[in-house]
Amino acid sequence: MQETNHFNRANILREIIRNRRSVKPRLFNGEKIPDTIVEEILEDATWAPTHHLTQPWRFIVFTGSALQRLADFRQHWCRISTPPEQYDAAKAARLESNLLNSSHVVFLCLKRHKRPGFPEEEEVAAVACAAQNIMLSAEAHGFHAFWGSGGDTYSEDLHEFLELESTERCLGSLYLGYTDKPLPRPRRRPLSEVMRWYET
Repeated sequence: MQETNHFNRANILREIIRNRRSVKPRLFNGEKIPDTIVEEILEDATWAPTHHLTQPWRFIVFTGSALQRLADFRQHWCRISTPPEQYDAAKAARLESNLLNSSHVVFLCLKRHKRPGFPEEEEVAAVACAAQNIMLSAEAHGFHAFWGSGGDTYSEDLHEFLELESTERCLGSLYLGYTDKPLPRPRRRPLSEVMRWYET
């Protein structure tokens, strides 16, 4: 009986992992995810593996009218960071609609450990694992996530806007939402192309 239960749990997890896919926010339909569910998936994120239990992840969530405040910031940032001859008003409008189509936007931030010489790569990996937990939990709940890391992600302006400390930095943002659009099945290389196996 116990073996059967483990098999069933493994099948459920495998289905969630293999059905998860990144869905761009332009495909979201604007439907609101309950805040309690978002808090639940962020709680799932905190159970990610972390070296020496440093738990470096920090989450900053925008939803409701705060999404417009975020959109206004990004519109302003686009204007001041782009040469006038390269400014694309249509692209800026898409950035705003991507935010406003989303139910929640979660900024994935890292807080550095105080111990000197502690490898930052390990902290970045821990935040990435937390992000994967969020995306898998979102799939299990029937909505989607998209990890964005372009534009203002690493800028001092965003650092100030998010009120991050000197020991913190942003690694990207997860757009969360529902979609009505049909989604193609994700593709992956065969395992044989990405694995080497030694027994002796």
